Amino acid sequence: LTVRHCGGTSFLEPIGHYQQDGDYRESWQPQPMNPAVRAQAEEIARRITEALGGWGLFGVELFVRGNRVIFSEVSPRPHDTGMVTLAGTQNHNEFELHLRAVLGIPIPAVTFERMGASAVILSGVETSAPRYEGVEEAVAGDPRTDIRIFGKPSARVNRRMGVVTGYAPLDGDLEALRERVKAAAAEIKVLEP
Repeated sequence: LTVRHCGGTSFLEPIGHYQQDGDYRESWQPQPMNPAVRAQAEEIARRITEALGGWGLFGVELFVRGNRVIFSEVSPRPHDTGMVTLAGTQNHNEFELHLRAVLGIPIPAVTFERMGASAVILSGVETSAPRYEGVEEAVAGDPRTDIRIFGKPSARVNRRMGVVTGYAPLDGDLEALRERVKAAAAEIKVLEP
């Protein structure tokens, strides 16, 4: 995630993500990166966002193959994979940073505070009035897990209806955190009325 603001351009701690059928399914922060590769990624993101112009948060998606960084796409807005920042991974989440930038409010140094993971809640049904089951079970296992239901008025198969986020200490086990969050998301079922 790259933020263009009144004080310049800032980069957030790298976010890794997994896609299936072209759609985001989970993300995590930090995505471990070789410092030289990270510098290359930030330079590509800087060039692209500067060429686009304007202030705000940009989701710059890149592929990393070995020591090579390849540009994929840019979203000139908060990015779905950046919902992991709602887990409190940094002192300002992606939405707060976007608003500050667009409104011309200075952005203080963004500090990375804990690792985080997110996993989507997918609908398995088509309905005009979705309801949810398993929410209590999803959060019962760990108080560091949170759920956000998007409030969409209808559902279709494989539509993202919400997201589960979770966090762990910086010295925690990232893979265990990812598994915990995916398991919590799998507890939640989208049902017909």
